[in-house]
Amino acid sequence: MLVAFNKPFGVICKFSPEPGKPTLADFLDIPHIYPAGRLDTDSEGLLLLTDDGALQARIAEPRHKLAKVYWAQVEGLPTDEAIATLRNGVDLGDFTTQPAGARLIDEPAGLWPRDPPIRYRAKIPTAWIELTLREGKNRQVRRMTARVGFPTLRLVRAGIGNANVDSIAPGTWREINAAMLFGE
Repeated sequence: MLVAFNKPFGVICKFSPEPGKPTLADFLDIPHIYPAGRLDTDSEGLLLLTDDGALQARIAEPRHKLAKVYWAQVEGLPTDEAIATLRNGVDLGDFTTQPAGARLIDEPAGLWPRDPPIRYRAKIPTAWIELTLREGKNRQVRRMTARVGFPTLRLVRAGIGNANVDSIAPGTWREINAAMLFGE
């Protein structure tokens, strides 16, 4: 079984209880499934879960080069130079990111409101960047955008492989086909 779940902001990516905080167990009552990869508590969007250990490894392992698409709402208006740096690889000190897809986009159509909303500052504009990565280091997108001078305010994982978050409301899930995920 392979499940596509739209993880809401603030949900912890584990099934064991966490006092006073929502976890995956509050949304998914499917025995023996586990996340294939991680999504930080303060990030939202597509999370894949499966009961198949080999499939879980294939999805989560960077060596399989499964593209992950993120929408990052950033503080400020990114320059062409910043976007080029995101595309070419960003030196984060402990490692340099691999080349990535990066482009400015309009606010994604059909994007749900975040609860709680991001902070609003009248004198500081925001913009949206779509990033496509084939690696997944801890807090990588947030670190990348901050390093080029445009801190992430909201982060949504929009897709993994051929699966996407379209038509999955926050806190809901649907079963998907693994062959479709890999384009097989």
